[in-house]
Amino acid sequence: MPDVILQDVCARDGLQMEQRFVPTEQRIRLVDDLAAAGLTRIEVSSFVSPRAVPALADAAEVFRGIRRHEGVIYAALVPNAKGAERALAADADELNMVLSVSKTHNLANMRMTPQQSLEGFRAIAEMTLGAGKMLNGTIATAFGCPFEGPQQVSDVLGLVQSYLEMGCTGITLADTTGMANPRQIEELVRDVLALAGPKALTIHLHNTRGLGLANVLAAWRAGARRFDAALGGLGGCPFAPGASGNIATEDTAAMFSEMGVDTGIDLRGLLAIARQLPAIVGHDVPGQLAKAGLVQDLHPAPRPAP
Repeated sequence: MPDVILQDVCARDGLQMEQRFVPTEQRIRLVDDLAAAGLTRIEVSSFVSPRAVPALADAAEVFRGIRRHEGVIYAALVPNAKGAERALAADADELNMVLSVSKTHNLANMRMTPQQSLEGFRAIAEMTLGAGKMLNGTIATAFGCPFEGPQQVSDVLGLVQSYLEMGCTGITLADTTGMANPRQIEELVRDVLALAGPKALTIHLHNTRGLGLANVLAAWRAGARRFDAALGGLGGCPFAPGASGNIATEDTAAMFSEMGVDTGIDLRGLLAIARQLPAIVGHDVPGQLAKAGLVQDLHPAPRPAP
């Protein structure tokens, strides 16, 4: 068992923000390549309305086309009961429900209050658990909202408790807009771990203000052992002004590797996939490892100046 588990969300959270539609075959290949590189958790797509997120209109086709690797969990985001039905029909291993602790952000994203979202999720929980699938509950804007500012810790903990009572096997705390700082991360992670435990908790971080990996380190020191990340650092939030991409999977894996923390990932294999990503999306990506290379990849000494 690795010391830390990274779940790649590029195929969903990353590609949903792209202006260019990435062909289904390339999405399938991306998911297959990530699994081959040792990723044991991959968020494949989202079963949202194609009108709302046209970039993910092929979710069912992608799930049908992937080559299932033993021991890999293939997850899907679901916004409502209809999406859950489609995800279960596609044989997703885990369904991920998302609501924002911020009322303003949830109204912009889901067109309902957080409490209304929670009530709707109960039907999803019954379907998912009844089908023998895993269920994850994500709390977006857990570390701050771009419209309301800081959120009450008690509100976050209340949603964690509600998710657990619903039967969720996983809880994700999401820094949706990259507003968190290491001290805040450490304090909230410790509070939530007292309720959920390290095997259930995932931390979802964005690098909007350059604190992505610093926040990973703070969460890890507080006891978190599972993190979302997106290949190349792709992604963002369509309902949050200025919210840039997720922490990069390859950068996060490399940091842990240099620290001697096992992720179970073939770092060179992952780096090779990351270097193909700009050609897939048609532009440069924020990830740094693909540009700089591994620390152990030394270079020839320069010739002395004449």
